[in-house]
Amino acid sequence: MKVLFIGDIVGNTGRKALKETLPRLKSKYNPHIIIANGENAASGRGITPKIAREFFELGIHGLTMGNHTWDNKEIFDFIDDEPRLVRPANYPPGTPGLGSTIIKANGKELALVNLMGRTFLPAIDDPFRMADDIVDELSKKHKCILVDFHAEATSEKIAMGWHLDGRVSLVVGTHTHVQSNDDTVLPQGTAYLTDAGMVGSREGILGMERSAVLRKFTTQLPVRFQVDEGKWHFHGCVVDIDEATGHAKKIEKIRLLEDEWIMD
Repeated sequence: MKVLFIGDIVGNTGRKALKETLPRLKSKYNPHIIIANGENAASGRGITPKIAREFFELGIHGLTMGNHTWDNKEIFDFIDDEPRLVRPANYPPGTPGLGSTIIKANGKELALVNLMGRTFLPAIDDPFRMADDIVDELSKKHKCILVDFHAEATSEKIAMGWHLDGRVSLVVGTHTHVQSNDDTVLPQGTAYLTDAGMVGSREGILGMERSAVLRKFTTQLPVRFQVDEGKWHFHGCVVDIDEATGHAKKIEKIRLLEDEWIMD
């Protein structure tokens, strides 16, 4: 099985980049299943039903979220009815939506899990204990499991990779919007990448307009962040998975730049 994972899609610039790149990515990699992080898709904060439908129509099969899950109130209108979208599973019991789901596409099945870290983020339930509970249950029926660990601290992400090595197919980090250079297959067969990166403006700061972010850092005054409209960059990864074992055979980073990218 070949899985394409797309990093945090930020606002309309990120959505534009997705539309321009996805057809050629499909042609180059022929992924069976495409997953993307959509928690910044609506003006940088949250997601709407319209945007989620747009992503599904483009060919994305599953969406993960993170700490901005609830920033757009429209999510409450559809999250309980959309099984292709998952929010962090370690939110407290009773939280709307699903923390894991099964994605079926092109004759393949992939268990999709979303977790959120606690270092420098809201103090929610333990992601490591929740990972154990969910993976133990999913592995009874499914070999291929992808975990999007939405976390700030690289140490926490790396710890999750080692914690789940051999038990899931891929642990990929999101949230920091900067692609890391540590893509690897761990000793027991789990592909790992600390952060997939982002899809959005490369001329802003993490996809947002520079002026507002700089004002925040230099004055510490409240500011309103807006999605930057500059040229985009696109980050993600593609993973080859042995369906018989659920172990990864290969992971490859993807980095594309508007007006500069060339695909063999």
